[in-house]
Amino acid sequence: MQDCHIHSNYSDGHFLNAMVRAAEETELTGVGFADHCNVSPREAMADTRALQGFNLDVTYERRRRAIRRLREDADIEIYDAVELDYEPRDETRIRNFLDESEFDYAIGSVHWIDDTNIQVDSNFAGKTADELDVIVDRYFEKLVALIESELFDIAAHVDLVERTGALRGRATREHYYRTARALVDSRTIPEINAGRALTDAGIVHPDSAFLDVLREYDIPVTVGTDSHRPDELGRRAEFIAELLAERDLEPVAPSEFRP
Repeated sequence: MQDCHIHSNYSDGHFLNAMVRAAEETELTGVGFADHCNVSPREAMADTRALQGFNLDVTYERRRRAIRRLREDADIEIYDAVELDYEPRDETRIRNFLDESEFDYAIGSVHWIDDTNIQVDSNFAGKTADELDVIVDRYFEKLVALIESELFDIAAHVDLVERTGALRGRATREHYYRTARALVDSRTIPEINAGRALTDAGIVHPDSAFLDVLREYDIPVTVGTDSHRPDELGRRAEFIAELLAERDLEPVAPSEFRP
């Protein structure tokens, strides 16, 4: 199994070499560093870059040198990737950056609706049920736009709204079917993401009903532990391996991504 989605100290994760050692000990055959990046010029995004260091567009060449050095001694494949925040208004900036940087592959994520981070529960305090449903609708609209943009190899955690208590359970099968129909016509592949699978919430992306829809459309998947620390990687990879066996799934490796 190849883990396509981990993070390093080039965004909000641990040191590169420690993450590679953890991947080797887990007996993965490959691991992909997909550090967070945001290229939007808007103020809220700029604040996130400053506070959290999501500026791989500035540091990717330095990280690439480190990855090349790690490859010399590693027993597994190490991929040089990126996880980019997607916003339709930023498509030209995103495309230019990806053309310039030539990563092994790119992951696209929807973390924001307008200038609101959808993973922060307090952002939705006082919202009515109808207002929350509109936010979930807009999340899936943006996810479909991400898929249709053809900018990315992977669409990350495709039902991310499930991580937020106020939004959890508001996605519908129509949201899932709309997303699946977009994926059928796109080179972009959804991931099975275990970033919250072993927490009290026990959230796996996509959830079981969403995964059933993806299978109905015969859509391939890739896998990512979304690990930020070495001690997360092994347990999450084991969880994903068990899920793949249970659902009789063979994930797509980066070498098989469609151009």
